[in-house]
Amino acid sequence: MKLKMAENSVFAILLRSSWWISVVVGAIIVLLCLALLPKDIRFVGAAGSLPFFVIGAMAAKRQWNAPSSAATEALLARAASLPARELQAWLTRAWQAEGYTVTTRQQPDADIQLARNGQLTLVQTKRSKAGVHGIEPLRALHDAAQKAGASCAYVLLQGDLSENARLFARDQKITVLQNNELAALLHKTPQP
Repeated sequence: MKLKMAENSVFAILLRSSWWISVVVGAIIVLLCLALLPKDIRFVGAAGSLPFFVIGAMAAKRQWNAPSSAATEALLARAASLPARELQAWLTRAWQAEGYTVTTRQQPDADIQLARNGQLTLVQTKRSKAGVHGIEPLRALHDAAQKAGASCAYVLLQGDLSENARLFARDQKITVLQNNELAALLHKTPQP
C-alpha cells in the first residue's frame, strides 16, 4: 500500500531531495532540543526528529539503486532514439520487473494496460516523443481510464506539457512519467 502525501509538504520535498538533507535536519533538531530544552524533556523533544531520520532512510533506499545524473541522461537519450515499438517493449519489461501484468492495447487513447493487486492503469506511450503535448491526448486517456475503472499514466520523453495539459493532468491525477522517474523505471531492465 502506498501512502499519499501532499506534493509540496516538507516531508514530500525531503523525500525527493538527497537523503542526507533529512538526516542533517533531524540532527539539528536533536542538537537544539538537547541544548535548549529542560533536562527532563530533552529526549522527548528530540524524539520529534524521528520522522526526519525515517524520511532520510526512505530517500536513501530510493536513491541507492537510482541512476546517476549521467546515467539518467544516457537512458533518456537512448529511449528517445528508439522506435516507438522498441520503447514500448523496454517499458513493458521494466513494468514487468516491478510486478505488473502488462497487456498491449491497440487503442489510440492508451497503448498499454498495467495490472497489479487488482488495480488497473492505462498508459499512453505512443506520443512520448511529440514536440507539443496538449490536452487532447490526456483527455482521451483519462476518458478511457474512467470507462475501464483504471488510473492513468502518460509517458513524456521529449517536449513538455502545455499549461492547460499540465493543469488537466494535475486536476485529474494523471501520472506523467518523465525525466528522473522515467529513467528510474527504464533503469530496472537492460537497454535494448
